[in-house]
Amino acid sequence: MNRATPKLLEAIRHQSVESRIVPSLERRRLRAYVTMLLADGALFHFSFALAALIWEGVWAQSRAMMTAQVMLPAFFTIALYNGTYGVRALDSWTFAARKALIALVISAALICFVGFYTKSIDEFSRGVVTLGLALSAVLLVAIRRVVAIIIAARWEGRVSNRVVIDDGGPSFAFGGADHISAVDYNLDPGSHDPFMLDRLGTLLRNQDQVVVSCPRERRQDWAFLLKCAGVYGEIVSEPAHLLGAVGVHRYDELDRTTLVVSTGPLALRARILKRAFDVAVALGGLIALSPLLLVIAVMIKLEDGGPVLFIQRRLGRGNQFFDMFKFRSMREEKLDQNGDRSASRDDDRITRIGAFIRRTSIDELPQMLNVLKGEMSIVGPRPHALGSRANNKYFWDIDRQYWQRHCLKPGLTGLAQVRGHRGATEHEKDLTDRLQSDLEYIAGWSLRRDMGIVLRTVMVLQHKNAF
Repeated sequence: MNRATPKLLEAIRHQSVESRIVPSLERRRLRAYVTMLLADGALFHFSFALAALIWEGVWAQSRAMMTAQVMLPAFFTIALYNGTYGVRALDSWTFAARKALIALVISAALICFVGFYTKSIDEFSRGVVTLGLALSAVLLVAIRRVVAIIIAARWEGRVSNRVVIDDGGPSFAFGGADHISAVDYNLDPGSHDPFMLDRLGTLLRNQDQVVVSCPRERRQDWAFLLKCAGVYGEIVSEPAHLLGAVGVHRYDELDRTTLVVSTGPLALRARILKRAFDVAVALGGLIALSPLLLVIAVMIKLEDGGPVLFIQRRLGRGNQFFDMFKFRSMREEKLDQNGDRSASRDDDRITRIGAFIRRTSIDELPQMLNVLKGEMSIVGPRPHALGSRANNKYFWDIDRQYWQRHCLKPGLTGLAQVRGHRGATEHEKDLTDRLQSDLEYIAGWSLRRDMGIVLRTVMVLQHKNAF
């Protein structure tokens, strides 16, 4: 019997990993948050309208409704910051009710304080306000209880995806979590193998919490990989200074303590803003540039009759592979699928139209399709091909922090590019300069910075290293 080839074994392992991908619960949670926000706004108006009817015999009396409308912005502001609309609030209705009541009390006190100093408090009926607040409190708690019942019935009580990776450490019987054996999926935290990192990234896709249980000597490597994957990660018990822990989590029911070693680079609100910016820019760019894209596609086709697009596997978020689109700029028979050879000045592989689109960076524009697919972002660390080298070394062999740049989606442009770090990587410094900029970008992300990088990119579309 013939032995399976390494490529076949890799394909089999990857297929089994794909079958373990869990569906994302983020959209479901977002719908729940929006529903609760709308319901809370409606109940405030209903409570004060009913309070006016009970106290003064007038349904939705104008002063009562004005009270509700003045209080709502303060309530929502406090509630959004104290966790009233968060994962834990969906997981525990008592926690959600307590946070909602705290937000209600603080917003009421704030409005009374402002009303006292503006001398407008006498314009409102104390009876209506008091009754309206009481009714609002009752309904806020009731809605949280109803949401918990719906979640238990329709979501089977699961509001987040959790996974435990067993790599030979202490047992960790985490209720409601999936369990993965590192041996079964050939996961080695000390490896630089991009195929192993792709398997790990696929297994961690859509996971909200990852707990690793492993021997002491492997914990530092696992801590590093969890940071690179951009997930919320914990490791069962280890001194904080070695792992760079950012918090401690005690599981009393399991008699176990974990150290939080990674939280992901962006919070939910930041991810929503970044994704909205990405979709708006990519969609607008495709529409505005569609005539140019069509002309370039026709010129590529007319030159040698080959395919318009060049599709190459690159490293993306969580060190997972994805297929990146570019306009084909090289002769079809000389395409470099693995990126083993960097393009150089007067490269004999580049076509006439290819030289122009590479010099002007037009060859990168099809990546707006990758942005719309959610595989890339407008701004982020540039994705590299697997065969990319500097000084005849793979990038990850030069600096292991290279993997950490993949905790965010790769970008169409980035901080390194607008600083001039682009083109061939002949020397190790060419890679370390880019890596330093990428890690700086990840550590200091803001939407304003993304906008600034996009504007600066327009100024450096033509560059001496673009060939």
